[in-house]
Amino acid sequence: MFKTRFLDLPPLLAAGGTVRLPGSKSISNRVLLLAGLSHGSTDIHDLLESDDTQVMLDALSALGCRVEREGRVIRIEGTGGVLAAREADIFLGNSGTSVRTVTAALAMLATLQGGRFTIRGVPRMHERPIADLVDALRPLGCKIECTAKEGYPPLLLGDGAPHALNLGVPIRVRGNVSSQFLTGLLQALCLTTHTQDVVIEVVGELISKPYIAITLNLLARFGVQVRNDNWARFTIPAGSRLTSPGEFHVEGDASSASYFVALGAIAASQDAPLRIEGLGSASIQGDVDFVAAAQAMGAHAVLGEHWIEVSRGAWPLRAIELDCNHIPDAAMTLAVMALYASGTTRLTNIASWRVKETDRIAAMATELRKLGAQVNEGDDFIEVTAPATWAPAAIHTYDDHRVAMCFSLAAFNPAQLPVRILDPQCVAKTFPDYFETLFDVVTAREHGVPILTVDGPTASGKGTLASAVAQALGYHFLDSGAVYRATALAAMRSGTPPDDEPRLAQLAANLDLHFGPGQIFMSGQDVTETLRLEEVGALASKVSAWPLVRAALRTLQLSFHRVPGLVADGRDMGTVIFPAADLKIFLTASAATRAERRHKQLISKGISSNIDSLRTELEMRDARDQTRAISPLKPAQDAMLLDNSALTVEASMVAVLEAWEDRRPFRET
Repeated sequence: MFKTRFLDLPPLLAAGGTVRLPGSKSISNRVLLLAGLSHGSTDIHDLLESDDTQVMLDALSALGCRVEREGRVIRIEGTGGVLAAREADIFLGNSGTSVRTVTAALAMLATLQGGRFTIRGVPRMHERPIADLVDALRPLGCKIECTAKEGYPPLLLGDGAPHALNLGVPIRVRGNVSSQFLTGLLQALCLTTHTQDVVIEVVGELISKPYIAITLNLLARFGVQVRNDNWARFTIPAGSRLTSPGEFHVEGDASSASYFVALGAIAASQDAPLRIEGLGSASIQGDVDFVAAAQAMGAHAVLGEHWIEVSRGAWPLRAIELDCNHIPDAAMTLAVMALYASGTTRLTNIASWRVKETDRIAAMATELRKLGAQVNEGDDFIEVTAPATWAPAAIHTYDDHRVAMCFSLAAFNPAQLPVRILDPQCVAKTFPDYFETLFDVVTAREHGVPILTVDGPTASGKGTLASAVAQALGYHFLDSGAVYRATALAAMRSGTPPDDEPRLAQLAANLDLHFGPGQIFMSGQDVTETLRLEEVGALASKVSAWPLVRAALRTLQLSFHRVPGLVADGRDMGTVIFPAADLKIFLTASAATRAERRHKQLISKGISSNIDSLRTELEMRDARDQTRAISPLKPAQDAMLLDNSALTVEASMVAVLEAWEDRRPFRET
């Protein structure tokens, strides 16, 4: 997951390959709560691993529910609806499903069995209404206090004493704000020991019916068959009891699939479609209907039972007018697809967007306009017309995962402009590896993926600086010196003599090398410290002189140039390997400063050294590097010279990032 302040997406060209979806968020959190409240143990396979599911797991643990993990299987030992803890402070982050469903369940259990529970979340959750659920629960006898503002979390459930519930009359709940209120009631009422049928009546039109269909389907899997009378009246039969099915497999997330369905429609060819696995015609999620909406816009799509293949059909895409009540979350992706459509796309019946992680109608309108789109918004609709002229934009994501993910599709714009996604880690709510998954199946425009190079003499700190810059930008990192040392290490391990140029070149060509923050892996093994050994460095100096080795390693180094970008350090990155780099830094420091740094480094490792000798060695090496026949050490003509003799790593990084920002086409707004 990218934890950078922003992530710049380069201009993207095409898509193809296979995507394996994370587990459904809607199913995952419902199943977790049902498993925790049911009789018996449930093994849950393919559960979504995200912020939303983690807060639900934490809540179950706080309530005394036993949670075990065995590999990718989560085992929940159900409580049978009996409170194991009578007091708890439950934090549910920004998960609306969790807040609504846990509130309903705990309100009833605290009333029946006695208990006091606090329900709270992030500040935005305390702005999301819950009055309709509270108003439905209080007439039953549930003790609920809104501790900050009436109708909103945080909530205090129960007063510590048991009370009877009034289940003899129909329970009424509004259906036009959020279907999660009804889901919460349906799940919670299965916990009451009732000898007569319990009835829920929906006041007004029920929105997001497909999400209620998921709830009913899952309740049936846990042994409760709810009668559905035209989505207006729901009856839970007398004597109903939640019972574990034993095992449960979570299907892929249909809302998350929407971004890749759209990606295929925008950028995949029919000869090599984008394949999405984990979701298909057998899905119980309403958002699978997004495929039909994408087809209406021109996508070519084929559905199997558990997979979808999508490619570009009509181009430009066709504008549509669609009532999106049945796919409110996925509909956001349609608004971004409209950027590539001819005409005006109108999405209606989306009033629920206003009370989600952010006011999504306002957020989508604001960010679409940044890109150059014409947008008209209303209380429950949005109209989008593609840009006449595209503009570079820094997309504000409002701590909303869906805003971040759907706007990543704007990187395919015909103007070949990069797109900046602010706070990319907000996708952790439902799809922590979204951007990594996206990058695995896209192709960037030629010369569109940015490169920053940091060259300089020995002990100038170029590797430390380059690594820090790469981490700040979320780019790949290449330590070219480590590439040569890794070749030397491979030669030592294989017994290859330093004068066997062909064999050394073969070893170089087959290096399996990966760089992480502060770590270097070769064939999956951490070799960070091994590569720093003196004997490895001495051999690296010898093998680097061979033309065949340098040629092989040049190919390897070029392979690190991948989406979303690269920061490379060495002695010839900006002059030989990446002469067209977007920003070239030549890092310098006095020999005295570099000797002092190296001295401190050696002393910290328990290695004795002499500063004067180190300085002499560095000056001699500088002279050799500057006069060697192949790739002599020198700054590129267009390099930015940075003397870090008196600068910290942090100050040097700030200077580089400021220089890079000056080359970016947008500023944050």
